[in-house]
This record gives sequence, structure tokens and C-alpha cells, in this order.
Amino acid sequence: MILFSAKISDKHQEKLKQKYSNQRFLFSESDEMTKEYLAEAEVLVTYGSDVNEQTIQYAPNLKWIMVLSAGVDELPAKLIREKEILVTNARGIHKTQMAEYAISMLLQVYRQEKILIENEQAHLWDKSVKVKEITGRTIVIAGTGAIGQEVARLAKAFQMKTIGVSRRGKNTAYFDENVTNDKLKDVLAEADFLVSVLPRTKETSGFFTDDHFNAMPNHGVFLNMGRGDAVSSKVILRAVHENEIAHAVLDVSEQEPLPKDHPFWSEDKVTITPHISGLSPHYVTRALEIFTKNLEQYLNGGDDYTNKIDLSRGY
Repeated sequence: MILFSAKISDKHQEKLKQKYSNQRFLFSESDEMTKEYLAEAEVLVTYGSDVNEQTIQYAPNLKWIMVLSAGVDELPAKLIREKEILVTNARGIHKTQMAEYAISMLLQVYRQEKILIENEQAHLWDKSVKVKEITGRTIVIAGTGAIGQEVARLAKAFQMKTIGVSRRGKNTAYFDENVTNDKLKDVLAEADFLVSVLPRTKETSGFFTDDHFNAMPNHGVFLNMGRGDAVSSKVILRAVHENEIAHAVLDVSEQEPLPKDHPFWSEDKVTITPHISGLSPHYVTRALEIFTKNLEQYLNGGDDYTNKIDLSRGY
């Protein structure tokens, strides 16, 4: 039985049932998966946050977990490994919308769009607002997977120099230069923009430090749309207060939702968005394309799974 705890539309449900008419699907209507459902489930399709150790213990027949998102850091990895349960995710489906988000936010900062909108609301015609161009700048992107590559590809349309930062530092499409994580500081002196799309792993927690922002030019812009724990709030606040960077754009934070009394909200040099960079009207369709491709492998006894996760690494 294929159990969906992830909510999908009736249209998507019907398409799956028609295409795989010999399979039994169960689409959970409640927010919690019941013991009865889990006891029968061989495949679990989830967004990930509802899976814990109890979930796994209640599902003795579970062979495969398909996570319809990129993040798998909330899964009980140790128990899943012990039970040899296959895990795949929807990595790669976020690249289009997240790359668009990154470019739009960099333009927002350089074109002073916040001030222009405020002036519009105040009926103020002020041509003294100083705007800049992102064309020809240098962008450093931490994380050179599908999202990072798409950000770099779009940056090339603005004639930017693109530098990729990754664990292995291997040559990657759309990057002019690639360095390993430990060499990040060496390239920051030329970074007009520093963009993080790092996943949440043991190695990336607290990844960005005071030294990194101190190494950037003071007109630099930092954008984080990866994971909030890659940099502490204190480090970012110090960087903007001491004019080590000109602006920070944060779609993710250490605590979400961001508390109403958090100092980020009142910082002119900080732009906050509510973890929406990965949202798209095409999200579920793209995620289910990966699921059905993997389902074909699963039903036919194959092993060529898309986005097979190594839980020991967290991605």
C-alpha cells in the first residue's frame, strides 16, 4: 500500500490511481497518520516533518520513504538506516523559483525598491534615490547543486563573474571558478553578492562566521535561502551594524516563524521573507514527476533511483 501523508489535490490523486490502477493508494485526510494506515504502508509519501521514530516503529512493512521536498534533516535517520528503508527526495524541483527569487532580491536591494515603494505610498516624487546595477558584479554561491547552478546561469545573463563554493570544489556548470568550503574566505574580497543555498548538515551548521563577513567588501549583499542555521542571527546583526556588509536578505532563519520581536524586523539593512523562495504553483507536479519515476523503479525491482539519499551525510 502507498500511503500519502503529503496533501495533494484530487486531480493529482486521480491521475496516480488511473496510471497505477493495480496499486492501492491511501491519501490521508487528517494531519496525523494513524497506526492502522502505517501498519499497512509499504511506501510513504510525505513532506518529511510528520515522520518521527514512532512513525517508523508503527510501519513494520515500510520499504521506501519519498519526501516531496529537499530537506530530510527532520527524519529519524539512525532508525531508518537500521531498518534499511530507502529514502528519496524532490531535490532539484526548487531551482527555477529559487533562482528567480535570488535575482529578484538582489535587484530589489540594488534598485532600492523598498524605498521606491515607500515613496509611492507617501505620494512622494523623489528622483534622488540612488540605484545601482547588478550587471558585471561578482557573485559567490555557497552550494553548487541544481539550485546554485541555476542561480549562476541566470547571473550570467547579467554578465556576472560566478564563483561556486562546495565541499569538493569540483568544476560545475555556469561557474567561472570553483573552490572548496575551506577556501570561501579567500574569494570573499571580490564578492559583491554572497548567496547561500547550503543544505542542513552537521558540516553546514554555523558555516558562515564573523571572519567571512569581515572579508567581504562593505557594499556586499548576503542572501540566505538555504538553511537558517548556516549562520547565527548575532553574526548577521553584527555584520550590518558594523557596516561589514550593506544588506542581508533572509528567507530562512534559525527560528521559524521569525518571532515578532526579533531585531531583524526593524533593521533597514535586512530584508525578511517567510521561507517562500521555494514555493511555486508547479511544485507538486514537479515533485510527483520524481515520485512516479522512482515508483517505476520500485515496482520493477530497479535501483536507478532519482535523488537517493545517503542519510549518514544528510543529503
